[in-house]
Amino acid sequence: TAGGDTASALAAGCSVVVKAHSGHMATADFVAQAIERGVEKSNMPKGVFNMIYGNGVGEPLVKHPLIQAVGFTGSLRGGRALCDMAAARPQPIPVFAEMSSINPMLMLPEALKNRGDKIAQDLADSVVLGCGQFCTNPGLILGIKSAEFSQLISNLTEIMGAKPAQTMLNAGTLKSYTAGLEHLTEHQGIKHLAGQTQQGNQAQPQLFKADVELLLAGDQLLQEEIFGPTTVIIEVEDKAQLIQALQSMNGQLTATLIADEADLTEFAEVVPVLEEKAGRLLINGYPTGVEVCDAMVHGGPYPATSDARGTSVGTLAIDRYLRPVCYQNYPQSLLPEALKDSNPLQILRLVNGEMTREAI
Repeated sequence: TAGGDTASALAAGCSVVVKAHSGHMATADFVAQAIERGVEKSNMPKGVFNMIYGNGVGEPLVKHPLIQAVGFTGSLRGGRALCDMAAARPQPIPVFAEMSSINPMLMLPEALKNRGDKIAQDLADSVVLGCGQFCTNPGLILGIKSAEFSQLISNLTEIMGAKPAQTMLNAGTLKSYTAGLEHLTEHQGIKHLAGQTQQGNQAQPQLFKADVELLLAGDQLLQEEIFGPTTVIIEVEDKAQLIQALQSMNGQLTATLIADEADLTEFAEVVPVLEEKAGRLLINGYPTGVEVCDAMVHGGPYPATSDARGTSVGTLAIDRYLRPVCYQNYPQSLLPEALKDSNPLQILRLVNGEMTREAI
């Protein structure tokens, strides 16, 4: 349904066409009606917001010459298809697609020694929050081989095994979740640790453990997002192997360190690796919380998104739907209000390298 992408595009002055998701068309319609009431009350132009329904309408929409940008949240396959369509147009256009992220979390030794039990509980709660239906859901847990990490695995196994089944957004989402679990279960290098047999019309929380060699060898199953309440644990031998494992990973929306002060000193060289891999770096937090604020970056290197230079959440999200225009030697009468010397809008402007609200 209409959300952050729509808000960003409208704020940038763009007209918007939303393709409603088939899984919640009534919800999409309710939101569309609310937006239309807002358009009328604020005297925005008629037709500035539009919503269409039905299968097969995405391709002609992306290919239409009046469409100048695309925002998308969904699968890697769907996002790549849209990117290819947009690139093949006579006039290619940008696609801002949010696609696939497993959001690794690193459990560092001193933190586990000091508060391992709480970490296990908080981690399990984050994995199953909203039935795991967050694009920032922690899908891969890494830790260094130790008694403390073994205890974390034991605690997490017990907690995840006791988590109840939940209802997913729609039948299609549940079907995809079930298929993802089957792929993990059938893989010889991956062990099932906790979770009831997946059956019926609800999603059962699950916990798996994989051999680190799979990640180092580039096994793509460990890189694929499974949308739902499940996560995979990987145990590494030492710091060097941890860094090697991180370097083997695809781009991510988030990467998290669970660490104490001593860990941050001991593992300082991990941070530059994470900076290359993710759009948002967390310490002692859980990535499922995404605040809409000036500092938020909800984006990351491919395949987390198709364009790592922006964000789909926060005030910077508007930049995706803007392009710069330079007015050179223009008289004051022809300049936009925001660029006139008198600054009639009283906005903060960059003038000769300095931020100011003063007139020129």
